[in-house]
Amino acid sequence: MPPKPKFTVRARNKVLAQWRGVDYAPLEAARATPARRPGDILPGLMKELRLDARQAEAEVVKVWNSLIDPAVTAHAQPANLHKGTLFVNVDSSVWLTEIVRYRRKEILDRLQHSFGKSVVQKISFRIG
Repeated sequence: MPPKPKFTVRARNKVLAQWRGVDYAPLEAARATPARRPGDILPGLMKELRLDARQAEAEVVKVWNSLIDPAVTAHAQPANLHKGTLFVNVDSSVWLTEIVRYRRKEILDRLQHSFGKSVVQKISFRIG
């Protein structure tokens, strides 16, 4: 059996307050947050960090080459997806014109069919 402490927690805090010259017990009690289970914290944290949306954004960039025509992917690559807008870098003004005039709708339709209209709402092509 472990030995009993010679003084209580209250006595310990009193001695520490005298030694420090300041009583930090009320401040420490106010700052103390009770421990919570990870299962209670994770759903809110995942929502706050938007991990589901970020995963979908990464998926769009990852499967670009398999969804889109190889002639287009040779000259255009997605840079990032931000708030529903997919930013795509195109290597020349000729291909930018070709894609914007003739292929934008097809590319957008394929991406929306695969990922949903909430993930990819519009596409912005730029030379880069």
